[in-house]
Amino acid sequence: MSRRCELTGKGPMTGNNVSHAKNRTRRRFLPNLNDVTLQSETLGRGVKLKISAAALRSVDHRGGLDAFLAKAKDEELSATALKVKKEIAKAQAAEA
Repeated sequence: MSRRCELTGKGPMTGNNVSHAKNRTRRRFLPNLNDVTLQSETLGRGVKLKISAAALRSVDHRGGLDAFLAKAKDEELSATALKVKKEIAKAQAAEA
């Protein structure tokens, strides 16, 4: 199970725990991932994704999953999200 956002590609970062005595030990900062079902207007169904809280806010800001995926770079998307993006593009092309 990878700890990576399926929409933004955000993953774990590393840093230091710093004690009061300034002793440093390595640690990991994990992204705030949530399992959500986002509704696609074009497909007319829900899509289950594991995304970060920041990505969820970005999806709302851009006006939904369809609008977010239209602007998203393919390199950042997971295989699941990329498949959904292609399905949406295909459905919109058939609709027009």
